[in-house]
Amino acid sequence: MQGIQYEPTHSAGTVTARSAVLAGVGGWVPPRVVTNADLSAGLDTSDEWIRSRTGIAQRHFVDPGMSTSDLAVEAARRALVSAGTPGVDAVVVATMTPDRSCPAIAPEVASRLGLTGVAAYDLGAVCTGFVYSLASAAGLIATELADRVLVIGADVLSSVTNPADRTTAVVLADGAGAVVLRAGRRDEPGALGSFDLGSDGGGSDLIQVAAGGARQRLSGRTPDPADFYFTMDGREVFRNAVVRMAASSRTVVRRVGWQLADVDRVVSHQANIRILNALADELDLARDRVVANIDRVGNTGAASIPLALADAGASGVVAAGDRVLITAFGGGLTWGSTVLVWPRLRPAERPGDPMGSAAGTAPATAGTEPAPLPHHPMSEPPATGPATR
Repeated sequence: MQGIQYEPTHSAGTVTARSAVLAGVGGWVPPRVVTNADLSAGLDTSDEWIRSRTGIAQRHFVDPGMSTSDLAVEAARRALVSAGTPGVDAVVVATMTPDRSCPAIAPEVASRLGLTGVAAYDLGAVCTGFVYSLASAAGLIATELADRVLVIGADVLSSVTNPADRTTAVVLADGAGAVVLRAGRRDEPGALGSFDLGSDGGGSDLIQVAAGGARQRLSGRTPDPADFYFTMDGREVFRNAVVRMAASSRTVVRRVGWQLADVDRVVSHQANIRILNALADELDLARDRVVANIDRVGNTGAASIPLALADAGASGVVAAGDRVLITAFGGGLTWGSTVLVWPRLRPAERPGDPMGSAAGTAPATAGTEPAPLPHHPMSEPPATGPATR
């Protein structure tokens, strides 16, 4: 059965719907670096074993007192600076590790950014959450509910990592990435093209945190402590991830009239290097066309794609005019893809740069409130004009 496939409508060569256009990007990882050697001390593993199976050399973990919303706020600040705008009409946060089970973190994140009063909500699709959130934001823009939307992917996966489980403890990490989308034309650089979204709930147990939800709470049994940790069937996840992302990628590329050979860069969920390489091989693309920063940041869940975008944009791995394919796979099972031509954006810090440098604020410490950015109605354009022009 087919998932959702969306393409902005047009007729007789005339654009009849607004498109969501990438205007800014930013990312941030907490300062604490955890190397493979650090993990090897408590696990039956080694740096060589971790690198060969995952491609990861280090990752970042939050310190006590810091949580998902803190990472989301800093990544969002950087994206807003990149976009040259202090305000948006809506905030969408993709996460599987909210600060609390209730309420969503998006309203708090918006408030801390000085965006009180805007629409704000969380979206849960695990590692596909950012792509689903892009599609949701594009819908807000297309239906004129918003002119600008801040989309954030943020996860603190160390909070659900079993330190004794070698298969997940060496992979999962913490981080946040964000983009600003603005209303624009379908034919301009940065405009998001078709979306392909799908799911298969028959595989819902392949990636899960079994305890903590309503089913477990109402089961009448005492949960095993291990049920509160992230678990994954690695073999089945690998197979599904490659097959689903490849099929979804082919769909969106075909719908916008490209050939796979036309794609300059693939920005995929950073699950592990073997999946990235297998995806490139399945799409018959050179492996170096697939953007990879997993060696430095690990698997950051919903944050992985926007972090990779921020990293690639800041380092010049993606440049204005590049044809970019974005694709993800995650728990649910869920998957999704979209495409865009990379626009000319304002320079942005790399995700590992010190906190606060992007917004010109003093570095924040865990538990403190960063100074809010002023909010201006979206009827007032940025003083310097859209960042993609």
